[in-house]
Amino acid sequence: MTAIDTLFTSAKFADGTLHDIAVTTGRISAITPSGGASAAAETIDLAGTLVIPSFVEGHIHLDTSFYGDVWRPHVPYSNGFNVQERVAIQADNMAKAAPMAERAKSQLELCLGHGSTRMRSHVMVDGSVGLKSLETILAVREAHRDVIDIQLVAFPQSGILRSAGTPDLLDAAFDLGADVIGGLDPGGFDRDVEKHLDVVFGIAGRRGVDVDIHLHDPSMLGIFEIEQICARTQALGMQGHVAISHAYSLGDVAADVVQRTAELLARSGVAIMTNAPGARPFPPVKLLRAAGVTVFGGCDNIRDSWWPYGDGDMLGRAMMIGYRSGFNTDEDLTLAFDIVTAGGARALRLDDHGLRVGARADFVAIDAPHVPQAVVDLPKRRAVYKNGRLVARDGVIL
Repeated sequence: MTAIDTLFTSAKFADGTLHDIAVTTGRISAITPSGGASAAAETIDLAGTLVIPSFVEGHIHLDTSFYGDVWRPHVPYSNGFNVQERVAIQADNMAKAAPMAERAKSQLELCLGHGSTRMRSHVMVDGSVGLKSLETILAVREAHRDVIDIQLVAFPQSGILRSAGTPDLLDAAFDLGADVIGGLDPGGFDRDVEKHLDVVFGIAGRRGVDVDIHLHDPSMLGIFEIEQICARTQALGMQGHVAISHAYSLGDVAADVVQRTAELLARSGVAIMTNAPGARPFPPVKLLRAAGVTVFGGCDNIRDSWWPYGDGDMLGRAMMIGYRSGFNTDEDLTLAFDIVTAGGARALRLDDHGLRVGARADFVAIDAPHVPQAVVDLPKRRAVYKNGRLVARDGVIL
C-alpha cells in the first residue's frame, strides 16, 4: 500500500457527511468515512470545517490589471459601450502603469488567497504589443507553478485583421508556451466574421489547441457569430474544446432565440463564460444549464481600464451571478457555486479537479455550514490547499 503523505480528518462535505481525505504525492488517494484509522506522515484535523473544491478562475487578464498599482480613476466612454474606444483608453493607461510582472503577481496572489488554484488568463498578443506581454506573464506563471495552474490565452485585444501582423504573432505565441487561441468580436471589431474565424480556428487546427473567443457583440449579430462558431466547432470535431466568453447577445434577444441557441451550443459542445457584468445583459445561466451547456465563470477585469471593481474572489463571483440571475433557492445557489468550480473544470478540461480519488488535492476549508450559505455569506476565513499543501490562509499567501 502506498504511504499516505497527509491525512485530513473530519472534513465536512457538501452533503453534511464527515470524511477523512488521504493525500499522496499531491493527489487524493482515498476518501473514507471519518474516524477510520490510517497511518500518515502528517495528520491535519479539519474539525468539521466545510471542505469544497478549489475555485476555477476561468477568465481573467493578468497583464492589464492595475491591482497592486496606484489607484487609477476610471475613464468613462464618450458615447456608450465601445470596445475600440476602451482598447485605446487601456493602451494609454498601460503606458503609465507599474511593471507588468509586479501587477500580475499581485493579482494572481489575490485570486489564490481567495481559493483559486486553477486559472485561465487572457494575455494580449497583437500588433500593438507583439509577444512582450506573453513573455512577461509566462515568467510569472513559471514563478508560481507550485501554487497555481494557469492556462494562457493568446488574446488579440486590438483585433486580428485590424492589427498588422497579428495572425503570425498569434501563431508564434504557441512556440513560447501559450495554451489557448483567443478572438475578439469578429463582426463588431474586425468587421469580417469569416476571416477572423479562419485565423482562430486555423491556428487551433494546426496547433491542436482550444479556443476561447471574447464576444461582446449584441443582439442578432452576436447570435449569428455564435452560430458560426458552433458550425466550425462541429465541422472540426472540436466539441468540448471551444468557449465563448461573455456572449452578451444571449441576454438581449427573444426567449425563443435564446432557447434555440442554447440547444445549438449544447449540441456543439461550446461552453459559455460569464462574469455577470454590471449594467449589461448577460447569458441566462439557468436556461443554458438546463439545455446542457457548460457554463463557467471568471472575475474578468480587476481594477483595470474597463472598470475599477473586482476582488479576485470566485465565491463572490458565484454570489454575483446568483444575485443578478435571481437565484434564491438552495438548489439555485448550489448551481451558482458549481459554475465557479465544476463548471470551470469542465470548460478548461481539468479532468483532475474535484473532491474525488485520483484528483489533485486542491481544496478550500471554509467557515460555512454548507454551500448555499457560503455563497451568500462569503466567509473570509478560508484555508487554501494546493496539491495537499497549505498555500494561503484567510487571504494571506504562505
